[in-house]
Amino acid sequence: MKITNRSLHRDFAYFYVGLIIAFSFSGIILNHREDWYPMNYTFESKDVQLNLPENLDLLTKEYIQEEVRNIDEKYDGHRVRNNTLRVYFKGNIILDVDTATGKGIIEYKRKVPLLGHTMYLHKSTNSFWIWYSDIFGVAMLLIAITGVLIPAGKNGFSKRGWKLAVLGMLFPIVFLVLFS
Repeated sequence: MKITNRSLHRDFAYFYVGLIIAFSFSGIILNHREDWYPMNYTFESKDVQLNLPENLDLLTKEYIQEEVRNIDEKYDGHRVRNNTLRVYFKGNIILDVDTATGKGIIEYKRKVPLLGHTMYLHKSTNSFWIWYSDIFGVAMLLIAITGVLIPAGKNGFSKRGWKLAVLGMLFPIVFLVLFS
């Protein structure tokens, strides 16, 4: 069996088409996560009132666990940022409380079917998945390189393709120079 650029390009593209689609969707969504974040959606919420101390240094794990004891969920951690206490519970449940008033809202969240799961792939820190994603990155390089080498003649890489490739590479370089 003779291996050609065309066959390498085709076979890698066939093998990775599902992951290409999943990463494309989740990448677009991550780019717009300030506007719309479908990793989770709130299916239920409740108002909550906590008795918080004026001195936020007293917001210890023990203090917060005592304050949320009436909430029938398992405490999983907390943080204070921008005058908001966020308490995490097991099972994708989040409580946000205004530290000045003690008023808050607890949200019960679920992962958005399909889209939320593809985003998990994009953000995963699982060591197997990181290696698989690295292999995917190398495969994407192979798909790109073999793809540009397939056409020949007046539309080939050496005649016309390199100009478009250079133009396409200029966009990220200009963006990095201007905005980073």
